[in-house]
Amino acid sequence: MKNRNNNRGFMLALLIFIFLISFTIGRYPVSIPTLLKVLLSKVFPITRTWPDTIETIVFRVRLPRILAAMLVGASLSLSGAVYQGMFKNPLVSPDILGVSAGAAFGAALAIFLSFNTVGIQISAFLFGILGVALVYLISIRVKEDPLISLVIIGILIGSIFTSFTSLIKYIADTEDKLPTITFWLMGSLSGLLPKDVKRIFIPILLGIVPLYLLRWKLNVLSLDEDEAKTLGLDTGKIRIIVIICSTLMTAASVSISGIIGWIGLVIPHLGRILVGPDYRVLVPTTILLGSTYLLIIDNIARALTTVEIPLGILTSLIGAPFFIFLLLNKGRSWDK
Repeated sequence: MKNRNNNRGFMLALLIFIFLISFTIGRYPVSIPTLLKVLLSKVFPITRTWPDTIETIVFRVRLPRILAAMLVGASLSLSGAVYQGMFKNPLVSPDILGVSAGAAFGAALAIFLSFNTVGIQISAFLFGILGVALVYLISIRVKEDPLISLVIIGILIGSIFTSFTSLIKYIADTEDKLPTITFWLMGSLSGLLPKDVKRIFIPILLGIVPLYLLRWKLNVLSLDEDEAKTLGLDTGKIRIIVIICSTLMTAASVSISGIIGWIGLVIPHLGRILVGPDYRVLVPTTILLGSTYLLIIDNIARALTTVEIPLGILTSLIGAPFFIFLLLNKGRSWDK
């Protein structure tokens, strides 16, 4: 227990460190001492010794992006962790029930119809929820194992939405709308404003808080139905809560970031390596790891080259080799 607390303390300290360093990365340099003064000036009466430009960069440009990276990273990682436990499968990711495919179609459709940024985000969010709603409503009418039905229907609905997205790309204007759709699908946090972060904060909070409060019950999902019933717990209700919370978090995340893969697959495994499979510890660990990981990836995307690299490319380049490493080590992160 002491080891686990030390791990979480270290991860929290690392997150705070990366949070502060992230403000210093960019075309306009901001030193740590100046950054601390600017941040603390909102709370304490500190003499102003910095230009207005610095304050604009900190609060209007970098802070929204940093907070978005933390929220999206935490949401995708936590969704992946709870889905892997619910489906008893280490290869499950947050998009298993079609939320990402639905959100991608919603965004592509909104871009094709020339919606503004807010319209694109709302469309992506609503279609992401619609995708999961269709999966659930169809699966409950299938007289098979409920978990297997969810996975199969999720793949089918996701495939349908992906086909519609491809159709929109095929007929979209190649000079303007097709590049915009393609770039959105690769994932990015560029150009976010404070109001964009506020827009996703409530859905993500509504997803994270119930899962955190019920984290000890999530362990029951790994048991057989009969074993769970002997403990007096209704796995069906817990499963519905997991689906609703994960859908809210993932749909909200994808609506502003686009498709960012591998986070919800790799980070839960890393969490299990560090603290084991107990969700009482794994949930907060996954939140911290996911926030830190995407923050680091976004910093690399901004600083590695003169042109920003899409986040989906970097997460794939890093996540796939890491997952191969896990598989070569006989899946110890899952069995631990």
